[in-house]
Amino acid sequence: MYFSSNIKLMRKRKSRTQDEVAHALKMKRSTLSGYENEVSLPTVNALIAFSKYFGIAIDTLVLVNLESLSESQLSQLERGGDVYLKGSNIRVLATTVDSKNEENIELVPEKAKAGYATGFADPEFIKELPVFSLPFLSKQKKYRTFQLTGDSMLPIPHGAWVTGEFVQDWNTIVSGHGYIILTLDEGIVFKIVENLIKKENSLRLYSLNPVYEPYDIPVNEVKEVWKFINYISSEIPEPVLPQDELLKTVASLKKDMSLVKSKLSKSKEK
Repeated sequence: MYFSSNIKLMRKRKSRTQDEVAHALKMKRSTLSGYENEVSLPTVNALIAFSKYFGIAIDTLVLVNLESLSESQLSQLERGGDVYLKGSNIRVLATTVDSKNEENIELVPEKAKAGYATGFADPEFIKELPVFSLPFLSKQKKYRTFQLTGDSMLPIPHGAWVTGEFVQDWNTIVSGHGYIILTLDEGIVFKIVENLIKKENSLRLYSLNPVYEPYDIPVNEVKEVWKFINYISSEIPEPVLPQDELLKTVASLKKDMSLVKSKLSKSKEK
């Protein structure tokens, strides 16, 4: 049971003294000290009080070693992202940290994508991935970068490195936004997502390239979701011509075709 160490950790993260927390919970400081030092066990009412005060489920306070979580995972808890409270499935993310205990951004290159589809939850596999950092991203969130290939995500170039922010609660997926989706059958795909979880318990995936038809995928086939943050590529995307330019281009093509037809007609006459 991790209750004692957990309430001490969360109290210190809130920068609260024992007196302040005890006063807020309407208990004696000595009682709180007893809980933190494992001298006494909490009552049911005390567990409920601590759960409400920290915004963390009783199951989490008792069963999960919060000291083993990364900074981004702890921050997520503090922002109300406790999977027990939300009633969502527990999604354990294998991750790595640097010498300062700050989250790395792991790189999943094209050659590692097949292995990632089965090893995404294996700490040993994740530990072998190359890592880097982007100083302009929040240290309170978890990011990962995937090398994506194919023409379904055009105008994002083939082979671009796409960075995503880990999504713990899939109910927060915003329709119309880009996400990196991992499924065991399809592997890693980058799509614009329509959130149909509440209506149909599924996600509708749209390719950036309109040539590809959208399709639905049940959430029980989804293993990870990462919200699109940015991408890095050595190629410049194909320009999207303004409407006027497109009209001029079409008109020019028609003119060229007319000239070709005219020349062909003259050739036949001769």
